[in-house]
Amino acid sequence: MPTSPPVAPKRPHSITTHGVTREDPYAWMQDREDPAVRAYLDAENAYTDAQVEPTAQLRKALYEEMLARIDESDQSVPVRQDDWLYYTRMVKGQDYPLHCRRHCPKGRPEADAGPEQVYLDENALAEDQEFFALGDLDIRKAHDLAAYTVDLSGDERYTLFVRDLSTGTLHGTTIEDVADEVLWAMDGTSLLYLRLDDAHRPFQVWRHELGSDPESDQLVFEELDEAFYVGIRLTRSERFIVIGSHSQVTSEEHLLDAKAPGGPLRVVAPRRQDVEYTVEHRREHLLVLTNHEAPTFAVRRAPIDAPATWEPFIDVREDVTIEDVEAFDDWIVVSQRRDALREIVVHEVESGEHHVIEMPDPVYAAWVGANPDPATAVLRLGYTSLGVPHSVFDYDLRTRARTLRKQQRVFGFDPDTVVTERLWVEAADGASIPVSLVRRRADVGKSIPVWMYGYGSYGANSSPTFSTTRVSLLERGIGVAIAHVRGGAIKGRTWYEDGKLLRKKNTFTDFIAVAEALKARGIASSLAMYGGSAGGLLVGAVANERPDLFEVAIADVPFVDVLNTMLDESLPLTVVEWEEWGNPNEPETFEYMASYAPYENVAAQDYPAMLLLAGWTDPRVSYWEPAKFTARLREHNTGSRPILLRTHFEAGHGGPSGRYAAYEETAFIYAFALEQLGVHSAQQSPTDS
Repeated sequence: MPTSPPVAPKRPHSITTHGVTREDPYAWMQDREDPAVRAYLDAENAYTDAQVEPTAQLRKALYEEMLARIDESDQSVPVRQDDWLYYTRMVKGQDYPLHCRRHCPKGRPEADAGPEQVYLDENALAEDQEFFALGDLDIRKAHDLAAYTVDLSGDERYTLFVRDLSTGTLHGTTIEDVADEVLWAMDGTSLLYLRLDDAHRPFQVWRHELGSDPESDQLVFEELDEAFYVGIRLTRSERFIVIGSHSQVTSEEHLLDAKAPGGPLRVVAPRRQDVEYTVEHRREHLLVLTNHEAPTFAVRRAPIDAPATWEPFIDVREDVTIEDVEAFDDWIVVSQRRDALREIVVHEVESGEHHVIEMPDPVYAAWVGANPDPATAVLRLGYTSLGVPHSVFDYDLRTRARTLRKQQRVFGFDPDTVVTERLWVEAADGASIPVSLVRRRADVGKSIPVWMYGYGSYGANSSPTFSTTRVSLLERGIGVAIAHVRGGAIKGRTWYEDGKLLRKKNTFTDFIAVAEALKARGIASSLAMYGGSAGGLLVGAVANERPDLFEVAIADVPFVDVLNTMLDESLPLTVVEWEEWGNPNEPETFEYMASYAPYENVAAQDYPAMLLLAGWTDPRVSYWEPAKFTARLREHNTGSRPILLRTHFEAGHGGPSGRYAAYEETAFIYAFALEQLGVHSAQQSPTDS
């Protein structure tokens, strides 16, 4: 086994942009056909395996803990669709779920449902495959056919299949090289799907007539602007198919009669730069969630025959950002963000009254679950917190009573042994950063190692949800902190806008401020940071800026070669991403991006122990980004801590497929971090049972 790290060859390569010449001696790694690339990555994997060999027993212990903690034969709460109850079920020893259903006529209790039918077994589909991912699954209205998409490489290019639910046999329809989304129209014969362009952008909607040759499929919609991507969905009312075309900051949606999908499209409102909107249908109106003249979003209403005529419905409020709207026959359910927490607000349409659904914890995550029936008076909700396992409730919209349908079983974990809290940290510019923290009750008042997580891009929120695997950290006396940095939208729209484009550095300085505060307040004795994808960019930038703050840094499929990627329009999604990161073909953006791009800013200094993970088929963050970054880190690192790279040749952006491989990956990551933190065995506290 190798004892010395691989030395990446350096090949001359210069790039001149706006009169600035940069040297990129590792650019050759971008040629996946070059045998030297695979040889180098193989050497890195071998070196990583050798370096982590001392953690083999710890990895095994972690993996066994994780499995012992879960119910390996779990089942989801059934969701009623017409006369059927649909659910998924896991079987011990199998990687993927079984998709199941029981016949249960409307009005009958679930206890009277008929025998189980397994209509799709993902394990059978994944048999003999190194990678498997189910993209989308849609059941025809007659409940006799299922359309679904499958990815067998991790490159997110799918194949579409149709399966007969009564016989389990495949229908004749198979369509190659599509995006993940698929949708049945309400005419019973039409199937809509998406095509990808060369940049991996969903840009076309096609209609397939069941039983016909796919060569005769009809193009329904095409988006030629490379900054926009296309999606499809069915309104809860089942009256309209919505074809949405969205960039990072601009929207345009079209309506298609779900019962006549060969008919004309109608645009809801023509696109206007920086105006975002989505539509839902209720009775004779459309509900439009938009930021037009409403920076924190508002809900407008429009007649179906005049969809661009928007009138006030739920108005804008400065202290609340509206995130989602669900339309039912008698109710409107709004998800909104206030004080860095999500609220679910129920509006009774007839009376005009509304109320906020109460939540039991000070820091939590809540969401509206699957509710396909527009006439329902019972709302399916999801709920969790850093210390409370995932729970499913049915909430009576009339009486406000809630019924717990299921709480995730976590063996050997007592929620009373942990404490969750919300901290606030002042940023360098005075902004107040929310932090979600969980630690053992016995560790409150102590200075302990802390696992820090951050993301901070696309307005995505790092929700404080429960994780069965993180219990292994808590049991070892390690706290878990989520830094809700700018670039996310946990504090609303402005929180997102203050962490993108020419304000992107706020994401990194916020994270640094939280790390400093955790140590200054005596909460953290040492720190490990983790981030994936755009969160890996955060890890890379922070490691360059303040390596002294962290003992360990894990960058999972990290977006670290930002400048080169954003200059290369031939790469997947680059043009789409300009509205998030900026276009470095513009001098000001180039200069700003170059000042924080992790690959460009590696310096001669002591770095923390670092683990970088890559996916060979990853279409979102190419494998060479962490590979090039690793080589440059090794070249400049003046410290003695390890810098390791692992490339998964059988996986893409989401890492290895299958739940057991995912647990092994988590155990591998945790073991690396724990070894560097000097923590190995679980600690028994006075409050543990």
